[in-house]
Amino acid sequence: MDAYDEVSNARRGPDEPEGSASIGPGDATADRGDGDSADADTDPPAPASTPAPETGSAPETGSAPETGSAPETGSAPVPARAPAWAARQSPQTPPPPYTPPSSDDALSSPQPPPPAVSGIAALSLPYQIVVALALAVVAVVACVHVGMVFLHVAPSNTMTKQHGQAVDDWVYPEFEQNWKLFAPNPLQQNIAVQVRAEVRKPDGGSSETGWYDLSALDGAAIDGNLVPSHTDQNELRRAWDFYVSTHDTENRATSSRGELSERYLRRIVVMRLDRELDGERAGGSGGVVERIQVRSRTTNVPAPEWSEEQVSDKPVIRELSWWSVADRDRTEASAE
Repeated sequence: MDAYDEVSNARRGPDEPEGSASIGPGDATADRGDGDSADADTDPPAPASTPAPETGSAPETGSAPETGSAPETGSAPVPARAPAWAARQSPQTPPPPYTPPSSDDALSSPQPPPPAVSGIAALSLPYQIVVALALAVVAVVACVHVGMVFLHVAPSNTMTKQHGQAVDDWVYPEFEQNWKLFAPNPLQQNIAVQVRAEVRKPDGGSSETGWYDLSALDGAAIDGNLVPSHTDQNELRRAWDFYVSTHDTENRATSSRGELSERYLRRIVVMRLDRELDGERAGGSGGVVERIQVRSRTTNVPAPEWSEEQVSDKPVIRELSWWSVADRDRTEASAE
């Protein structure tokens, strides 16, 4: 037996006679027509009617014929069909192609976020009501204040004749108005308010201090200060003007507000004496101020060099009588 016989016997079945060869899948495909609908895997192989090839053309031992190849029988080879499992497998859908955005979308700017709610609208309803009421009260007080100041500086009329006392109580002494800045002959004098005190010592004796220039101390606090306080600028000056406008040259009250102006000036002076004046307290260590005396020192402002006006440079002194300091004055002064 030659090599081809071994191969052919390997390909024959046990019951087939020698000399008959089995047909592989490729031969069954070649013999089957195009109109067959059966799959190659399910159809049994048909017996071959062609004789076995010659001994010299047999393939090498152990090698199997390639799938889909037909033996050389003189006819053209038929292409093999794809397996049935490949036909039943569904293909994967490819991803859609990338589409660039249109020119309008690419050039359009992003929309800004809505504005944030601020102010009273950002508060809850109860707080909005409280704020609205507070603003209403402030508006009413401001309107009343403007009306009172207007009636104070306006010429005498029916309203000021009937309610003049209420207007004065609202304006004096903090909101007093005057037209001295626009007068034909404005003030041309420097008025300094000075005070001295009678102090009771801890050992029972008494002593009298020198004159303290309170106006000069206020001027030193204002000089060089970019934001001077209202107290240093106006408190003492307005208190003295209030006293002078309600008293004559003999220091007698000319109106019912004279007592009020005297008490107001005395309270301010006691409060200033309780502080350190010229590096020391007026009462000293353990001393108590029992009486005070206030005076004003008025000097004229010198005329300019180009003016021919003659102005006296002699100061004018106006001394008030001694005032006893009551406990109420010390309490009111310490409360300031």
